[in-house]
Amino acid sequence: MKFGIDRLIAEGALRAPLTGKRVALLAHPASVTEDLTHSLDALAACGDIKLAAAFGPQHGLRGDKQDNMIESPDFNDPVHGIPVFSLYGEVRKPTDAMMGTFDVILVDLQDLGCRIYTFITTLRYLLEAAAKHKKAVWVLDRPNPVGRPVEGLTLRAGWESFVGAGPLPMRHGLTLGELGAWFVKTLKLDVEYRVIEMQGWQPLAAPGFGWPLGARTWINPSPNAPNLWMARAYAGTVMLEGTTLSEGRVTTRPLEVFGAPDIDARSVMEEMHTLAPRWLHGCRLRDCWFEPTFHKHVGKLCNGVQIHTEGPGYDHQAFKPWRIQALAFKAIRRSYPDYPLWRDFPYEYEHGKLAIDVINGGPLLREWVDDAAATPQDLDALAIADEQAWQNERQPHQRY
Repeated sequence: MKFGIDRLIAEGALRAPLTGKRVALLAHPASVTEDLTHSLDALAACGDIKLAAAFGPQHGLRGDKQDNMIESPDFNDPVHGIPVFSLYGEVRKPTDAMMGTFDVILVDLQDLGCRIYTFITTLRYLLEAAAKHKKAVWVLDRPNPVGRPVEGLTLRAGWESFVGAGPLPMRHGLTLGELGAWFVKTLKLDVEYRVIEMQGWQPLAAPGFGWPLGARTWINPSPNAPNLWMARAYAGTVMLEGTTLSEGRVTTRPLEVFGAPDIDARSVMEEMHTLAPRWLHGCRLRDCWFEPTFHKHVGKLCNGVQIHTEGPGYDHQAFKPWRIQALAFKAIRRSYPDYPLWRDFPYEYEHGKLAIDVINGGPLLREWVDDAAATPQDLDALAIADEQAWQNERQPHQRY
């Protein structure tokens, strides 16, 4: 199969409209061609493209910022001699001066298919700035590695943030190019927008169900996204960032595990099975031990759970990562009623709101966890309505 960048490099006719234009690139470390050449280098090697600037999202163009909420500086690229602007530094939205450096910007970002992954918010901000400055935006499309399934509550009005670009469910099931088209329509943007589509992407095909396993190399789009298995779990495990539980940062399986020094993982798993066994279909859970080397519970032995989505136990359509993690929170609350589960800090610089609510686009999930009388059926009733509505809304934008 071919990603958007591969087609743009190989097909001169696709590049023809860029002739004579000042071209910028928004990219990160996973922005590579089929032979693992970084997109910036591959575009520079095209004699008919004039690179004028580059942009980096959260974690930077080089992907060197390990933790969340660590900003990247602007710098000059030492190889290509162009400015590299950070969209996760002094600003989150491109400035007028930044927008003045190019005529067309190519967006080549590997997404994870989750609302909270900030690259989609960066795309929204870029589209809004491009509409204002009459610039063109081309998305060089890449797979949604977790495919087409939809899950989670829709972000509620008033809860927009850098991890909440709009009224999307947690797991949206669109590619970045498709999502950009949805932004253009939803926000009523007057912007020149184009998608260089993939060829041969089969989001329903086993064993990858979104990611072409065996055909393309996985490169971390962010430092703690080391493999497809993390991507599959992420729509649930990302919620751990709003809790006191460790998500296993700087273990070898970040965001596939959760745990803490003061929980009994086996009893939590038993409670999860008692509460909603149907929510656990499609994967395997295993109790484990780990010791974070930094971040929450650094240097402390944690008992935890690993979510396994590889191997014969995986069922792509049955797997519900958002519900699994919500169920884990519910099981901990029932097993340890006074457990200090929710972290209170300005997550992504949002003050006056609990991090778990910012992540979920509203307080509904936290309220469900903390309500002793609330059942899995109650959360299903809320989520299923949102999921069905989004299935209908996204359909006109699906290109594959």
